[in-house]
Amino acid sequence: MPESAKKHPKNVMGRYYVDCEACASHFLCVDLAPGNFRSDEGGEHRWQPYVFKQPETPGEDKRCREALAACPMGAIYDDGEEHVRWPMTG
Repeated sequence: MPESAKKHPKNVMGRYYVDCEACASHFLCVDLAPGNFRSDEGGEHRWQPYVFKQPETPGEDKRCREALAACPMGAIYDDGEEHVRWPMTG
């Protein structure tokens, strides 16, 4: 995590997270990965997205990576944990 980043307090533990100080609430992450990102509906960080569930499938991971790449503010981070080795499906 960059020293200047401040994780949104509702981010769940894990690889992906939103920096609440960098986020400008464009909601692209919520649109691209609705199974993993949602908008905070109250409190200090009202309307800012956060990671409510880390990806559990290759498809969810792909959507989270797409959200990270698409974020216009660069407010989504991947903390560099080793990538999950998804079970191979036939």
